[in-house]
Amino acid sequence: MRVVLTLSSDQQAVAAEARAAEDAGYDGIGTGEHLFFHSAHPNGFVALAAAAGATRSIRLLSSLTVLPLYPAALAAKLATTLDQVSGGRFDLGVGVGGEYPPEFTAAGVDVGERGARTDEALELMRQLWSGGPVDFAGRFTRVEGVALSPGPVQPGGPPIWLGGRSPAAIRRAGRSAAVWMPYMYTPEQMAESLGQVRAAAEAAGRDPAGVRGAVFCWGGVDADAAVARRDVVEHVSAVYQQDFSRLADRYLLHGDPDRVVARAREYADAGAETLVFSPVGSGERRRAAVDLFTASVLPGLRAA
Repeated sequence: MRVVLTLSSDQQAVAAEARAAEDAGYDGIGTGEHLFFHSAHPNGFVALAAAAGATRSIRLLSSLTVLPLYPAALAAKLATTLDQVSGGRFDLGVGVGGEYPPEFTAAGVDVGERGARTDEALELMRQLWSGGPVDFAGRFTRVEGVALSPGPVQPGGPPIWLGGRSPAAIRRAGRSAAVWMPYMYTPEQMAESLGQVRAAAEAAGRDPAGVRGAVFCWGGVDADAAVARRDVVEHVSAVYQQDFSRLADRYLLHGDPDRVVARAREYADAGAETLVFSPVGSGERRRAAVDLFTASVLPGLRAA
């Protein structure tokens, strides 16, 4: 099982955290983003550009970019530039957002249009990343005979990771995703929905085996499983402004190292080839959890 470690919200620590994750043997580092939210969030493109300059080989994942907040052509340019500065190490994770409508208001975007805007942006990116001039007349974007220069390092552009759990998200992943990555999902849901995504890919004329599975998990690890559970519940409840005490055992990854390995392997058995692990907390508490995960969980997942 591949493992991506998300960076903390401390933007002054991006370079150091990225180098440490690379040295520790993680397959990737990731960062989510919001324009505004209940808690601190970076801009994913900027944070990952800083991480790219501090590392040599580790993959860089936006987990996730709230794509409808960007003009589609601008998002394509930012993603292409990040692919360039990283030497072809960037994976573009995409979500439609909507959990926090004020950020859509601030960006001048109707939250009700977020799905349509995302679909249109993904199509424009596909065309721009194919090379050469593009003519595109969409509902929200018009491009007249222009080409991205320089283009992406990776042929066809950065791989697209798509999140979401709704039927529309399943269809979108089938049409466009190299990787489908839900969150707040059980292993049982993962197995069922990955099958639906692959069926949607086949319906869209794609090879269903070409869509891989991943899972994003907020999590915590501690020698005392009760402490790990408490930390995760407190943090995620604050982030989403709701009580997660009754949801933690279904959707959050927590416990002592053995329990975390066992639960992650359930996701692997359900089809998740990659775990995106987002450790809770800040400062020394977060560093301790990451150190324990690196020493006692990561080796166990290599066999998953």
